[in-house]
Amino acid sequence: MREEAFSRLTPAQARVLREWNDTRSEYPTGETIPALFEVQVRRCPGATALVSACEEQALTYDELNRRANQLAHHLRKLGVRRETIVGIYLERSLELFVGMLGILKAGGAYLPLDPKYPEERLAFMLNDAKAPVLVTRQSLLARLPAGSRRVVTLDVEGLEIAQESDDSPTNGVLAEDLAYVLYTSGSTGRPKGVEITHNSLLNLVFWHQRSFSVSRVDRATQQAGIGFDAAVWEVWPYLAAGASVHLSDDSARVAPEVLHDWLVARRITISFLPTALAEGVMALQWPPETALRVLLTGADTLHLYPPPGRPFRVVNNYGPTECTVVATSGDVLPAERPDLPPSIGRPIANTQTYILDAQLRPVPIGEPGELHIGGAGLARGYLNQPELTAEKFIPNPFSDSAGSRLYKTGDMARYLPDGQIAFLGRIDDQIKIRGYRVEPNEIVTVLNRHPTVEASLVVGREDSPGDKRLVAYIVPVPQSQPTEGALRDFLRISLPDYMVPAIFVPLEALPLGPHGKLDRAALPAPNGANMLRQNNFVAPRTPVEERLARILSGLLHLEQVGREDNFFLLGGHSLLGTQVIARVRDAFGVELTLRSLFEAPTVAGLSAEIEQRILAKLQSMSEDEARRVLDLSERPRPVPDLA
Repeated sequence: MREEAFSRLTPAQARVLREWNDTRSEYPTGETIPALFEVQVRRCPGATALVSACEEQALTYDELNRRANQLAHHLRKLGVRRETIVGIYLERSLELFVGMLGILKAGGAYLPLDPKYPEERLAFMLNDAKAPVLVTRQSLLARLPAGSRRVVTLDVEGLEIAQESDDSPTNGVLAEDLAYVLYTSGSTGRPKGVEITHNSLLNLVFWHQRSFSVSRVDRATQQAGIGFDAAVWEVWPYLAAGASVHLSDDSARVAPEVLHDWLVARRITISFLPTALAEGVMALQWPPETALRVLLTGADTLHLYPPPGRPFRVVNNYGPTECTVVATSGDVLPAERPDLPPSIGRPIANTQTYILDAQLRPVPIGEPGELHIGGAGLARGYLNQPELTAEKFIPNPFSDSAGSRLYKTGDMARYLPDGQIAFLGRIDDQIKIRGYRVEPNEIVTVLNRHPTVEASLVVGREDSPGDKRLVAYIVPVPQSQPTEGALRDFLRISLPDYMVPAIFVPLEALPLGPHGKLDRAALPAPNGANMLRQNNFVAPRTPVEERLARILSGLLHLEQVGREDNFFLLGGHSLLGTQVIARVRDAFGVELTLRSLFEAPTVAGLSAEIEQRILAKLQSMSEDEARRVLDLSERPRPVPDLA
């Protein structure tokens, strides 16, 4: 917007467009992540860079640099250069980050491929990205499609790679070159690849380091899966500052109590946690010796404020993958606005936010509009999709800079009087579920291919704050009898687990409004009577089963849960599983683990586990005491022999 146009703005408009978007902050735009990392190698070669989940492995900066350099030289011999997309298909491990850094040092851009994704999705991503080289392990190769790409198996070719030079290669990478490509759910029924350059990544890195005073003494966490863009944020700002990155184990990634103890024991100073996990961790008591000073969260709507007296900052963050992980950020203070959920803060360094109406006009402060984002963090666009890129990345009408763009987020927001931004939800049907963006059309496209499904609709339901679930409403083909298990297995061939609906509800027809459009308000709430089940309902048979079924029905918002019902197939997930464990502890006085729930997810199976633990605990008690503990007086039943 030209200066003369700004001069005609009202004070409120000027505040929104100029004052609140004055985020200029200098940073070295000509650098790259490998160059910044190598500075730290020279400064502190013996400092710890990466630590594995159980602390059985660690790499110093010098060790990580040498291993990444050797891989980089090997990749360059295979033709990896600037703009070469290299797939990396490894579990969360030190090896994964050696691979990512090695790809960047070779000059390429890494394409994360999560081993938990179904084979069909992995095949699509590899073929769509046209990645000529893939880094993986021999044990994982069987799940990948055959192709003409060159495969580098780090275990089999380890000795050969170790013969390469451990000096840093010259790669000629420029700031505008690709750093990574990350696939997100697509509204067309296919995932889409987001292209992020080094320059965009550098802006994130330097903003993060300055905002949270990152130094070599910091100990950060790595929790996110490889396919989640938060993994980008959890690593590069710290390795570019000389800090250490600690990989958490799987139990700490889902259980707030376990994570709390792990954070304290590892003396972690900065951690990013997905919203639901952060809310659970915030509510716990923290000992005086807590080293944690910054708790970062984001990826979903934050509902809770931290209780007073927490020894760390809580910072809420927002940002689409297309804006390099974070676009807005803000501290969350205890009971800051008790009548409103926490805001998503303000734009980060070198980022602009505009809340606009359908004609791209700024809306008044306090009024809702679509959030648009501009600035240094914007992606180059969508890989191989110029039309979609042009649709979502539009010319910036508020800038005179040539090529300046805005990303249309599709998110509704409004400005608060102090300039913070309140997130209001989606304009379209896109759903955020446990940090992942889900386009329902992608699920519907697959679901409608099932021979028993005539039509379907997928929505996100949040019947209680923080517990969002995907629900699929299906219209079965006449005379067919779809089952929940068959539909779930069919979807898992093409979709990752986070995109498989938790609940399936059959309907005679999708509800339509008076103008023939889908009437989402008329969709029935899932309950025990209207949802598909893996098995026919079988009532609980014992007092323990009855009590456990009541616990599960309350957590899952279902009218009834049967003894053969599977917690996870009713919509449960790991974070909700921690609540099951807590309520079992309160109801029965025994301690279960998440592993117990995964191994015995039905009411009958978990009840048997509970009874075994109670009996082991009560060996020395009388039959009457055992009867009271097990609450067997609710229904006559022979008491097991405790002798």
